[in-house]
Amino acid sequence: MQRVEGRDEDFTAFVLARSGRLVHLARMLCGDAALAEDLVQTALEKAYLRWDRIELGDPFAYVRQAVVNQHLSWVRRRLWRERPSGGAAEMDEQLGYSLPLQYAEDPSSGVERRLAIAEALAALSRRERAVVVLRYVEDLTESQTAATLGIAVGTVKSANARALKKLRVAPELAGSYAGEQS
Repeated sequence: MQRVEGRDEDFTAFVLARSGRLVHLARMLCGDAALAEDLVQTALEKAYLRWDRIELGDPFAYVRQAVVNQHLSWVRRRLWRERPSGGAAEMDEQLGYSLPLQYAEDPSSGVERRLAIAEALAALSRRERAVVVLRYVEDLTESQTAATLGIAVGTVKSANARALKKLRVAPELAGSYAGEQS
């Protein structure tokens, strides 16, 4: 019984420490706060069942992979296309994310920026979106992104290039830092 209690304590500590980041990742992948929480919950349920095996390695990488896999699985099963709308500021507030100092005087500009980014990401294919989120939000290398998605490094490179090209010309990002070419 003692091992089960220790296991539960370890898992609870992991969830408390990392669930905010996992929900943020899932939100970036799917664009919907409620669906993001469902994705993370499902991934954590699967992780809990295997916790004795995965806690010795890199549990965050395991659960992140489960979130990505669950998202891709749910997207494949969906016969209709949902479009995310609003709620980005509320989600950020719940997770404890704050706006950069430049947006402190006018918080609406930060909200508008996040909504524009969410809209631009929603226009990408699911693979392009997953690549962009893993590369730039999770800061994974091309090799790590390829391994996470189960695709070739060349596929990651081409999907990333296509996605960035689309984001550079996205009207909702016109005039923002993401829409500018350097």
